[in-house]
Amino acid sequence: MRLVLASQSPRRHQLMTQAGFEFEVMLPSETAECGICSRESTPELVARLAYQKAMDVAPRVTSTAVIVACDTVADIMGRVLGKPEDRRHAEEMIRLLSGRRHSVYSGLCVLPVPGGEPDVRVEKSELDMARLTDDQITSYLDSEAWAGKSGAFGYQDNHPWLKLVSGTADNVVGLPVATLRDMLSNLQ
Repeated sequence: MRLVLASQSPRRHQLMTQAGFEFEVMLPSETAECGICSRESTPELVARLAYQKAMDVAPRVTSTAVIVACDTVADIMGRVLGKPEDRRHAEEMIRLLSGRRHSVYSGLCVLPVPGGEPDVRVEKSELDMARLTDDQITSYLDSEAWAGKSGAFGYQDNHPWLKLVSGTADNVVGLPVATLRDMLSNLQ
């Protein structure tokens, strides 16, 4: 089955490759990732964004294929933490997460083209972040490891102050691989 990954995320590319999938990449347009709609929960947000990415790429797929699209965000107390805009924004996120449990949600859409029905699912993982000192926060911000990462951190960076409590690490990194395998097996 020909797979098309609708993502520019290097972490999703890496997870797909490590899982043994052969795929090509088609980038969704920036408009496919419009922001939060009013009264939308975090699971609804990631499901909608994954669906929008798949639907955005679909008209450009010219032969039979299966589009895989995903969106991942961190959430704390109902507040969505996307990718930080700058260092100040990253610091705000890290201080909010410090010493607290939070969730990471991934919306995953599998869309057979042409003419298939989209399958959209949401996975949740929970993490505990240790309480960080001001020096730890400054050192982390100086590293710029927060750039481009939802919630201003990357679980794959093996920070000693992050602990996975429930769910899967690949979901936190940006692609729930077991869920994807299940969704693809339903197509065969």
